[in-house]
Amino acid sequence: MPEKSVLDSTDKKILQMVQSNGRITNQELSEKIGLSPSPCLRRLKHLESSGTISSYVALVDPQAVGLAVTAFVRVRLDQQDDRHLAIFETAVANFPEVMECYLMTGDADYQLRVLVESLNAFEDFLRQKLTKIEGVAQVTTSFALRPVVYKTALPM
Repeated sequence: MPEKSVLDSTDKKILQMVQSNGRITNQELSEKIGLSPSPCLRRLKHLESSGTISSYVALVDPQAVGLAVTAFVRVRLDQQDDRHLAIFETAVANFPEVMECYLMTGDADYQLRVLVESLNAFEDFLRQKLTKIEGVAQVTTSFALRPVVYKTALPM
């Protein structure tokens, strides 16, 4: 868990820049935020070591790698005790199809974002993996037709 720290305007500028381009050089970054390279690098390293920046990734277009179906899956468990929550969370964390999983309030216990190649692949995922987890009582799925807004950068 990242330590909670107060971010000043320079830290926020750094975060905005690295969120939009994780491969930016320190020289480019320092020029864009108006800070010399050494203090810029120190601030960047502090943001990394504090856990504010948790990692750097490449964003891959799902369509380009054959993942044409996005499903939003709501799951209700038959019991919401610590044991059943842990069983479910451990299981879905190991499914490569599950891109995100949230413990929810409301009529579902969990909301998942699942990426698969096809409807047949989703059916296999549902029947062979998700519904076989101990304690799963109900599954409701909605399929995305197309993304309208998709952001990875947090607002600063």
